[in-house]
Amino acid sequence: MILANKAALAARDLLLAGSVLAAGAFSSDAWAQESADAAATRFGARGDVLDISLSPSGNKIVFVAAGPGHTEVVNVIDFTADAAVKPVLTNTEKVVDIDSCQWASEERLLCQFSGMGGGNGSILIPFDRLIALNADGTNIRMLSQRDSPRALGINQFGGDVIALDVAGEEGMVMMTRNFIPETTTGSRLGNEKRGLGVDLVDTANGRGRVREQPDDATLRYIADEQGQVRIKVQALSDINGNLTGAYRYFFRKPDSSSWVPLEALTIDGMPVERMIPLAVDSARNVAFGFVTKSGYDAIAEVALDGTGSGKLLMARGDVDVDGLIRIGRKNRVVGASYATEKREIAYFDPALAKLAADLGKALPDQPLVNIVGASADEQKLLLIASSDTQPGMVYLFDRKARALEPLLPLRPRLEGQAMGQMKPVSYPARDGTMIPAYLTLPPGSNGKGLPAIVLPHGGPAARDEWGFDWLVQYFTAKGYAVLQPNYRGSSGYGEAWYGRNGFKAWEVAIGDVNDAGRWLVSEGIVVPDKLAVAGWSYGGYAALQSQVLDPALFKAVVAIAPVTDLGFLIADARDYTNSRLVRDYVGEGPHVASGSPRRHAEKFAAPVALFHGTRDLNVDVRHAQAMERALKEAGKSVTYREYADLQHGLDDSAARAEMLADIGRFLDEALAGG
Repeated sequence: MILANKAALAARDLLLAGSVLAAGAFSSDAWAQESADAAATRFGARGDVLDISLSPSGNKIVFVAAGPGHTEVVNVIDFTADAAVKPVLTNTEKVVDIDSCQWASEERLLCQFSGMGGGNGSILIPFDRLIALNADGTNIRMLSQRDSPRALGINQFGGDVIALDVAGEEGMVMMTRNFIPETTTGSRLGNEKRGLGVDLVDTANGRGRVREQPDDATLRYIADEQGQVRIKVQALSDINGNLTGAYRYFFRKPDSSSWVPLEALTIDGMPVERMIPLAVDSARNVAFGFVTKSGYDAIAEVALDGTGSGKLLMARGDVDVDGLIRIGRKNRVVGASYATEKREIAYFDPALAKLAADLGKALPDQPLVNIVGASADEQKLLLIASSDTQPGMVYLFDRKARALEPLLPLRPRLEGQAMGQMKPVSYPARDGTMIPAYLTLPPGSNGKGLPAIVLPHGGPAARDEWGFDWLVQYFTAKGYAVLQPNYRGSSGYGEAWYGRNGFKAWEVAIGDVNDAGRWLVSEGIVVPDKLAVAGWSYGGYAALQSQVLDPALFKAVVAIAPVTDLGFLIADARDYTNSRLVRDYVGEGPHVASGSPRRHAEKFAAPVALFHGTRDLNVDVRHAQAMERALKEAGKSVTYREYADLQHGLDDSAARAEMLADIGRFLDEALAGG
């Protein structure tokens, strides 16, 4: 059994109260001023822990918290000092996000931020950068390759850390850097380096030493736990520079500088087409990665000795094994994960398998437990535990003392809020195929005669899973039942279920979405005139396209950042290197017209509410703008709210709260006559 230290729990509760006050002090009274729809404010608030990391000693944490609106704050807690929450870095730029922070050493942090340039009539250009700073916020240094006014192109990507600890190199990290050729007066090129390379970088001053010369075709490098670059991944392009979707994988044998193709592989004696490598264990000289087994993703290992031989580590015959579990500063491979009705983790490490079982007993109400950080010796672990009704709590576990301490709630504004329980269900599609789904009822409901929302997920190469979902829980707090179908075209259920994808085979996917609504009616869960459909991204597309198949089924439609014209998707990608991939994914033929809701506005019977951000690279804002125009021209009921400078996820607490309140009012009005 894991023994919780009660005195430590009490002390940490006081610390937690202090952290909430500190956040309140930072945000002035922005959180306190709730709108008329108080639930919209609480559920729309982004998390207080967006990312978190444990220092090498296990005595400090750094976490990224959402501030008011679009802002983020980097906070540090030192448990050996006063254990106060100390903000060390704040982002107030609307077009920039602080994505993550981790410890380069006990005193030095690495933070990655990303943003979206362009817009206002020009193409959107995503970028990211990596900086280093002291744990008190001083001595900020740019680690990414610096931009040059003589560069012959745009340096979009700032690189990634591929090894935190490099043998014999104290204070250094290994990271990728992107190089762009330069011009100088009197010669065509001043710097001929082009592509992605690897440098050993001093985080204190940003200076680096070359470990891998830049390669224009290389997309990714993988280092082992000793900091040796062992694998590189190349993305193949056509003569126009457009990505083809084909990749080549190379590896190095131990103590060799030569690259060898990772091909002609056998798993358990059987040939496989390819393995997508994810990690390397130098002690065993193997690479871990994804292979396909009987139409499902699986995890295998392959020897990096030139024989190409390997073995299967985990495979299933019902769902994809889609996650490789790694912990610690060296990214040690410890297990694999998959999702049936709930997400499961199978640990290869016996000690962690036992620990997971013990944690399951200690936290019975929070069965989703993930290790998100570890000290250098792995004796202190940072955990996040959650469930369908609990947004999540960060815990610190001391393996030696066997003490489990709560640190920070992910969404403290939702504490005390009644939540709906998420139940795995299945329903029959029109052809008899059983569609897996999740049904969440309002707290205390008997599940009959309710207003209800069918909520298809985005992607479509994605799936819904059991766990906390702020959008679902907002709807249940407003009294709606919510059904989330994993329609055919979803990922996670193997190649056959994914099929030709949810655009090429839109009639199958959208048919499954509509059948979800019909099932709610047949089961008596919903009053037929109080049935709505809502979705984000592809989910928004599905919500709109449901009207094309059966205009009478849903009485209200909510679409957030939706695809509305498949032709737009293809055209919008033409300025990017993935244009060929998008064209191949969407496909060509009659389905482009028949599968575009914008082109069938005259069929709509239900009122529509649209929401979109203007810096959305995934789905350009013109999709929603054109949908609004088409519906208005067809004489249909439509409302549209646009968010300046926000991206696909609308990562702004004020915007999300406003959107939820708008949706709540829209649904109340649209379904009032039922």
